[in-house]
Amino acid sequence: QVQLVESGGGSVQSGGSLRLSCVASGYTFSAYCMGWIRQTPREAVAVIDSDGRSSYAASVKGRFSVSYDNAKNTLYLQMDSLKPEDTAMYYCAANTYINNLCQGRNPYDVQYRGQGIQVTVSP
Repeated sequence: QVQLVESGGGSVQSGGSLRLSCVASGYTFSAYCMGWIRQTPREAVAVIDSDGRSSYAASVKGRFSVSYDNAKNTLYLQMDSLKPEDTAMYYCAANTYINNLCQGRNPYDVQYRGQGIQVTVSP
């Protein structure tokens, strides 16, 4: 069973930075599509697949960066220049194949999801 555990959330002032991490266990991700989904509104803000392609929502492009460390089975989201509108619960999402989460940033096409972590950005 795949388990995803997020960490790194918290509170920060506008303009600040946070880095989210998501450790994946229970599966060897050879082919994959992984990403970060936030809840308000529900959108896949950043995704990355096993071919090295990444994609970002327009709302975060240029400020967020997603990466996956195969050796550590860990997905990251570096968030810079944070804005109050980035405040949300962020979920790590994983799929064992490249699917619409990566091809179209469909936030509902998810096999596995973490428990979520809160990010709060104050003005």
